[in-house]
Amino acid sequence: MNKALWYVVLPALLVTVLAQRFGHLTVNFPLKSVFGGAAPAEAALHRRIALPSGFSLTVYAADLPGARMLRFTRTGDLLVSQPNAGAIVLLEKDADGDGRPDGRRQLLTGLSRPHGLDLRDGWLYVAETYGVVRVRYDAAQRQISGAPEMVVSGIPGGGNHWSRTLKFGPDGGMYVSVGSSCNVCIEDDPLRATLLRFEPDGTKREIYATGLRNTVGFDWRPGSRELYGTDNGRDLLGDDFPPCELNRIEKGGFYGWPYANGNRVPDPDYGRGHEADIRRSLPPVHEFRAHVAPLGMVFLKGGGLPQDYRGAALVALHGSWNRSKKQGYEVVSLHFGADGRIAERPFMTGFNVDEDVIGRPVDVAEGPDGAIYVSDDYAGAIYRVLYRPPVTASHD
Repeated sequence: MNKALWYVVLPALLVTVLAQRFGHLTVNFPLKSVFGGAAPAEAALHRRIALPSGFSLTVYAADLPGARMLRFTRTGDLLVSQPNAGAIVLLEKDADGDGRPDGRRQLLTGLSRPHGLDLRDGWLYVAETYGVVRVRYDAAQRQISGAPEMVVSGIPGGGNHWSRTLKFGPDGGMYVSVGSSCNVCIEDDPLRATLLRFEPDGTKREIYATGLRNTVGFDWRPGSRELYGTDNGRDLLGDDFPPCELNRIEKGGFYGWPYANGNRVPDPDYGRGHEADIRRSLPPVHEFRAHVAPLGMVFLKGGGLPQDYRGAALVALHGSWNRSKKQGYEVVSLHFGADGRIAERPFMTGFNVDEDVIGRPVDVAEGPDGAIYVSDDYAGAIYRVLYRPPVTASHD
């Protein structure tokens, strides 16, 4: 077994041992999450996966074990992070129209669990567990030049939440999420359970928001500077509590963890004595079901989508492990009403049917071709979801 796989196997074994020692813990995760697997055949996907009317699904790329975060280049190529392989893969634009990348190769290797990635001013930025590196990248030539340089160091690694997501905001700042080291605890390092902000060269670090247990996905709402992020609720409080969250993340905001869960509900382990912290915490703007593990999210901008999807957000729900009956394992859409309410709808479902799991969505990206791309680290695949408006009958 390779070293990277131990990062997955050891925590799973530890949780199993704890579950046997303390009978109130529930462990229920797909075993292939540990050992990996192949993408489902397209025929099986078409039988299982349900999409809204007018949308269709194909497997864009397979044989990408542990595929996580996605980023399109300005020339239409797709970059994919593979943390367990320590690599960034480049999938060449589908110029010949066969529904598959025209080529693929490892663009960067030897990284420390690379996860989030973004492009800015001729640089490719990659968030590793302990920091951020960047390397010169020529999108037209599909080539990097020079060695990666560390622009952010000193981010705490290890612990429960190793992934680091990175995106540039409309203000030009580089935002990096750092999850908690634990399920629930008082952190020793103030950089844990936060969203950080840096200048593009890694300077002027600031703790932008706190109390975010594990905000893997975040994006800015089109037409505004409103920043929204998913957050994974804590485990081991039963099947249906606490909810996972969507937060509107404001500078200086505190979002409750570890003292509160959901809408300022005191945590049974750490809430007592922290009533003032709970009162000042910002509640989520939307609550997902418990343990669904919302990860990547993107606001849709494409003009070729149905009107009610323009400006909506898609969120990948990776799926539960700490629940007697699995839930999540799907992509949902969030629709923002004029009254401020957010409606959640199923978008891509069927990865979990009667506890039989064939996929675990991680990230969502909108391609320059107008299609929606979804990564799946369970099946090692990238899916392409395309919308075609219905053809209206002619009455001539």
